[in-house]
Amino acid sequence: MIEVNAIIQGILLGGLFALFACGLSLMFGVMQVINLAHGDIAVSAVYLAVVLLPVTHIPVIWIFVLVVPAFMLGGYIGQRAVIQRSLDSGSVTTLLVTFGLSVVLENVLLEVFTANSHSLNGGIIVSGSFRISSQVYLPYLSLIILGVAVLALAGLQLFLSRTRTGLMVRAVADDREAAQMLGASHRHLFGVAAALASGTVALAGLALGMYTSVSPSSGPSYLLYGFAAVVIGGLGSLWGTLLGGIVLGLATTLGSLVNPDFGALLPYLVFLAVLAVRPRGLFPKKALG
Repeated sequence: MIEVNAIIQGILLGGLFALFACGLSLMFGVMQVINLAHGDIAVSAVYLAVVLLPVTHIPVIWIFVLVVPAFMLGGYIGQRAVIQRSLDSGSVTTLLVTFGLSVVLENVLLEVFTANSHSLNGGIIVSGSFRISSQVYLPYLSLIILGVAVLALAGLQLFLSRTRTGLMVRAVADDREAAQMLGASHRHLFGVAAALASGTVALAGLALGMYTSVSPSSGPSYLLYGFAAVVIGGLGSLWGTLLGGIVLGLATTLGSLVNPDFGALLPYLVFLAVLAVRPRGLFPKKALG
């Protein structure tokens, strides 16, 4: 039964990893950008919530309504003002710019909040669970996070395949020059993609803040989990991202049965194995899907 519980917890943990990864997958699929500040943006969302909660006196669940739109707006402005300029200069410049943004965010958080860790108190959502047996249980929070990850990926998929703006985003991702000839503004559409990516990573950060405590230096480790989930699932594949997250979650929990340290190592061994055997991931796609 311990093994069964580890598998269940691994699948649920995969929802958190997938939520982290879907913004990375979207940014890469649309702009071919690997955002090295992705994890630090998620951590910043937690600290913004930590600041707002005592001021607004609202339940923690409603803080999502304030933080996620704010990060979507910030993502759009940041793409138009900073990332787009680096895209015009080349992919290496974009890596350097996002790396610099990561360093700035981490050091600002350290300066303002010190190195102390923080978490978001979600009450019964965090502490409660469905008990199936004495050794098998389903935490409320993990179930909600997995559900939110599925809904976020489904929402992005529907947006990209059923709306005019989403179809234009896909067109720009496939052939920028042809889309521009049809009147599409690739800079605006890249900003829309960055806004959606920032919104999902803020959502992931708030979920993480309820799941565990975070510190200003937590960002890079979750960037690695998100990047690994994207690569395992397949570059440009949104639903592959969910599979990649679940694979990482299973590797974490099953590895922890052997040894806690091995639980931290096994996901990266799986990542390297997939990278060696299938460099484009398990379900690669030429366009977002």
